[in-house]
Amino acid sequence: MESWLGIDLGTQGVRALLVAGDGTVLGSGTAPLAGWRDGVRHEQDPGEWWDAVCAASRAALPGPAPVRGIAVCGTSGTVLLTDTSGQPVSPALMYDDGRAAEQGAKARAAGLRVQNTWALPKARWLAETYGPGRLTHQPDVITARLVGRRVPADSSHALKTAYDVERDAWPDILGLPDGTLPDVVRPGTRLGEVCVAAAEATGIPAGTPVIAGMTDGCAAQIASGALREGSWNSVLGTTLVLKGATSQPVRDPAGVVYNHRAPDGGWLPGGASSVGAGVLTAAFSGADPAAMDAAAAAFEPSGAVAYPLASPGERFPFLAPGATAVVLGQPSCDADLWAALLQGVAYTERLCLDYLHHLGAPLDGPLTFTGGAARSPYWNQLRADVLGRTARVPERTEPALGMAALAAYGTGGGTSLAGTAERMVRIRTVVDPRPDRTARFAEPYARLVDELEARGWLPSPVAAHARARLTMDTADP
Repeated sequence: MESWLGIDLGTQGVRALLVAGDGTVLGSGTAPLAGWRDGVRHEQDPGEWWDAVCAASRAALPGPAPVRGIAVCGTSGTVLLTDTSGQPVSPALMYDDGRAAEQGAKARAAGLRVQNTWALPKARWLAETYGPGRLTHQPDVITARLVGRRVPADSSHALKTAYDVERDAWPDILGLPDGTLPDVVRPGTRLGEVCVAAAEATGIPAGTPVIAGMTDGCAAQIASGALREGSWNSVLGTTLVLKGATSQPVRDPAGVVYNHRAPDGGWLPGGASSVGAGVLTAAFSGADPAAMDAAAAAFEPSGAVAYPLASPGERFPFLAPGATAVVLGQPSCDADLWAALLQGVAYTERLCLDYLHHLGAPLDGPLTFTGGAARSPYWNQLRADVLGRTARVPERTEPALGMAALAAYGTGGGTSLAGTAERMVRIRTVVDPRPDRTARFAEPYARLVDELEARGWLPSPVAAHARARLTMDTADP
C-alpha cells in the first residue's frame, strides 16, 4: 500500500505518522522534547530535534513498506542561526520567546506588521546576540538533515519572518545582515530526496522525496480537511490557533490576523492566541483530565470567569504584549477552577471568531476541532455550546497527518490539496451545540469582553461587535 510520512515538531515532542492515501494510519511514533523556560525566555536545543525525529520515524515505519514522500511541520516563529554547513550556532528561540520586544518595536516603526514573538524580531535579536549566521526555521533543520544539504525554507514558516507571500519575495527593510535570509519556496515543493546517511538514522528509505511543509497550525488545518472557502479549523493544544480558508486574504490593519498562502494558490488566514490547554498542566500538574472534566460538568457556568493565558502577552484576538492571565471571581473548589479554565479557553475561541467576523472573514463553512484537547469529549461539547455552532472532530487530530497529506499532494497524489486531504481525513464525530447551554454562557462571556476592554487590551469596536453577536452563533453572516 502506498504511504506518506508526516512529521510534526511539537513543543513537547515529535510525532510521526505513516498514512495511506485513504487515511489508514499504517504506523506511528513519538519521542519527547525538553525545553527551558525562564520568564519570557523559552529555548530548545535544536540538536535534540533530530534525535527525536530519528526515534519517532523508526517507530512509525513497521517494515520495508514503500514511502512515497515526507513533509515536516514545526511551531510557527521558532528560529535559530546556523553556520555555512548548517550547524546551529545559537539555541532555538521558541514560538513564544519574548526577548525581542525592542527589536519588534523597531521593526514596527520601520513599517513592518510584526509581533514581538514573531520570527523577524527574534532574528534581529539573534544576529545582535550571536553574530552573523543564516536564519533557520525549525523544520529547515530537519529537512536539511534528511536531504544532506542546505534547503530552502517554505513560505509558511517564513511568513513570521516578514516574507511577503503575495509578492513571493523578502522585503528590503528587514534590517538583517547580508546572507542571513534563506531562499524560500511554496509549501508542497519538492526539496530533494532522503540521503543515505539520513536513511540509516531514521529508517526512511533513501531516495524518498522530501516535500516543503507548513507551520503546525496549517498542518492541523490540512489534517482537519478545512480547506474549502469559509471553512475553519480550531487547533487547541498548548495554545489556541484558528485557521480558515478564503479566496482572498483577510486584511487586518492591527496585524493580529495573518495570511498564509496555500500550496495550491488560495489563502489560509488565521491567528495564534497565547491562551490554551497549557494552563491546565501548569495549574493541575499530574491531574487526571477525564476525572476533572467529569467534576467540572457541575459548574456550568463556573463561579469565576477566566482569560487563561499560558504565557505572558496576547497575540490573538487582540495584540497586548503586557497582558496577563485574568480570573474574575473566586472558584469554589478545584473542579470549579478547572471549569473556569476550560470555559475561558472557549470564550477566547468565540472572541477570535467574533474578531474574524468583524474583519469580514467568511465563517459559514464547517468548523473542525483538532489538537490535543480535541481528545476530550466534554471540552468539545463545551466549546460547541459556547460557540453556538456545530463542530466536527476528525478521527486523527495530529498535524503529522496534515503533513502526510501535503506530502501526498506534493508527490502527485492528488490534483488539489483540498481533495487529497478530504480523502485522507476521517471524521470521528459531529458535536451539536445545546441551545440552553449557549444562552447560559452568554453573560460570563459578556463579562469577560467588558473586562478585556476595560483593561485597554481589547479595542472598543471589537468589544461592541462581540456584544452585538451574543445571541447569534459564530457562523452567522
